[in-house]
Amino acid sequence: MRTCLFVGLLAALIAFLVDQATKAIVVSNATVLSSGVSVFPGFNLIYLRNDGVTFGLLGGAPWWSFVVFALGICVWLAAMLIRSSSRVEAIAYGAIIGGALGNILDRLRYRAVTDFLDFYIGTAHWPAFNMADVFVVGGVMLLLIAPWVGARLQTDS
Repeated sequence: MRTCLFVGLLAALIAFLVDQATKAIVVSNATVLSSGVSVFPGFNLIYLRNDGVTFGLLGGAPWWSFVVFALGICVWLAAMLIRSSSRVEAIAYGAIIGGALGNILDRLRYRAVTDFLDFYIGTAHWPAFNMADVFVVGGVMLLLIAPWVGARLQTDS
């Protein structure tokens, strides 16, 4: 159980640090990235501030409401992490918590979240997102497959 907690906290720290490091690079290059920089066909780096949630939904809502809501979810996930006896679930909880804390810090600092990953096909662009979003979605996906991954890891040991 202690191992799971350590693994989950380490995952949270890594997610948070990767998110903050990438956002710092983007913010320091905001002038260049404002109009977008093509990395390869179908992917740009861009500098955007999103004051809403996923896909810009609820834009214009009070920034602090997102912070309070996200902190509440982080507390709940931390309780789940503490109770977890699965390393796979602990990593998932940690990734979600670290990503959420990264976006919370953005909201506290800028009243919006820094997004910079822009994928597209032709003229159709997926809404821009950031590494915190990657960790949150990846953590949720890992939670969904955790029973199978955990069972597989146990049979391989």
